[in-house]
Amino acid sequence: MKSWLILSFSPLIVIALVAILNALTFPRLKTAKKLEKQPWVSILIPMRDEAQRVGATIQTLLAQDYPHFEIILLDDQSSDGSADVARCAAKGDTRLKVINGMPLPEGWLGKNWACHQAAQHAQGDLMLFSDADVRWHPQALSALISQAERTKADLLTCWPTQQTVTWGERLTVPLMAFTILAYLPVLAVHHLPCRVFSAAMGQCLLFRRATYEQIGGHVAVRQRVVEDMAFAYAVKRARLRLRACDANGMLHTRMYFNWREARNGFAKNILAGHGNSVLFLLFSTLFHWWLFVVPWALALFELSWQYALFGALGILTRMLTAVISRQRAADALLLPVSVVLMTVIAAQSLWQHWRGRAEWKGRQIRR
Repeated sequence: MKSWLILSFSPLIVIALVAILNALTFPRLKTAKKLEKQPWVSILIPMRDEAQRVGATIQTLLAQDYPHFEIILLDDQSSDGSADVARCAAKGDTRLKVINGMPLPEGWLGKNWACHQAAQHAQGDLMLFSDADVRWHPQALSALISQAERTKADLLTCWPTQQTVTWGERLTVPLMAFTILAYLPVLAVHHLPCRVFSAAMGQCLLFRRATYEQIGGHVAVRQRVVEDMAFAYAVKRARLRLRACDANGMLHTRMYFNWREARNGFAKNILAGHGNSVLFLLFSTLFHWWLFVVPWALALFELSWQYALFGALGILTRMLTAVISRQRAADALLLPVSVVLMTVIAAQSLWQHWRGRAEWKGRQIRR
């Protein structure tokens, strides 16, 4: 193997080292002792056509052992009776307030508009934005508040444990954790002010009210597809405390139910996640082919154990991030297939970009 070729695969070593560092340092939610201070929490959930999922979410939230919270569910013009399902699940519990959303105005994306409306009704000192498909362990809210108080976070973001069943889910959804855990040292996220060291997960964003208002709330991100990252950037810009943690099984969700849903969901976000840069997305796609597919092709073509060693390093790193985030470690063996599937997703996203629009939950998203 030529020395220049070895050097070209050196990013794999960096990625592996970052994953090992995060395995040792990435905070995880854990059962909390009773807090001396128990601030009032507003749990804000946008909902559009979530009748199959929202009932269980409301039940798990109302079963929390944390005593001081309200749930504001903003029904974003659902057509499947989601609001009735939520009310039925609450069984008259007054901690749940279901608000009927107003029509989507010009210049807003649907989820951001729904979150903005929900925030207008919030009474809490803390504002927790979550999704209608996230399920909560009875002690999860206590653990989250404890983590926020312990770290003095202005924005605490948490990655729910992702449940995957079909192969389309299993080979794509865990790559979110792989990207965070293998590419972004959490210590840098917490302690360096640079924008590049930002991370956030929209399924769980816990703001101090003053922070949310200071950075402009959802008005400031009204047209951002990946509004969670826009919030992370804004917090960094304001020199406030951004903190991250892994749910450690205390929050869990199943984002998609098949390959089609996963493909459409990720295609909606992947270009925005690359700064809306077509060139950056193309480079990212080629970069991942080079690191995770090409070594195996070269190993087979040249019968070289050295190329296979680089291929194995990529798989072992993906396997480590799977263990950290409670995913199936064995699925990492199919990492090259995952890269192919993500290429299909990137191609769909670029096609939508060139057409000038995408669709999500019956609404057009202008590119």
